Amino acid sequence: MRTGYFYSLIFALLTSASIAAIAAPVAPVQASSAVVAMDAKASTESAKVDLNEADAAKLQKELSGVGEAKAKAIVAYRETNGPFTSVDELLEVKGIGKAILDRNRDKLEVN
Repeated sequence: MRTGYFYSLIFALLTSASIAAIAAPVAPVQASSAVVAMDAKASTESAKVDLNEADAAKLQKELSGVGEAKAKAIVAYRETNGPFTSVDELLEVKGIGKAILDRNRDKLEVN
């Protein structure tokens, strides 16, 4: 008998908790997430990596398929041969192939 009474109390407690959760007002979250998404999109569109000014850490972070070793190779090539004259000159760097260049072409610039 006591077990049935205990289960009835638990059922009543859970029911009232679920009703309270359903009836609780929900704050609008969409406004803040839209601003964050817009800011992220604007920063990725406008930011291009300059091959003649970027350090190895920035190259590694911004370019896909470029890890620490390839980023250091790009910087070493630039220090040895002078500044890049075009984005296509990146193919001369050991470890950088046509696929990596094509994947990152829209992110790169030479000034």
